[in-house]
Amino acid sequence: MRIQVNGDQREIVASTILTLVEELSLDPRKVAVERNLEIVPRSLHASTTLAEGDRIELVQFVGGG
Repeated sequence: MRIQVNGDQREIVASTILTLVEELSLDPRKVAVERNLEIVPRSLHASTTLAEGDRIELVQFVGGG
């Protein structure tokens, strides 16, 4: 399926937001996700399905000092 991730077109095999985050090798605990201009709460990542043409924005939190 083709979706847009952070402005780039991607071909993915993931079916949910959680599996997309895992497919991109990101830590699900440190990622905020917006799907089609709406924030998706972390509690819904596993149950929110992706569809052809979705626009996903991912922000990864980075700790530091």
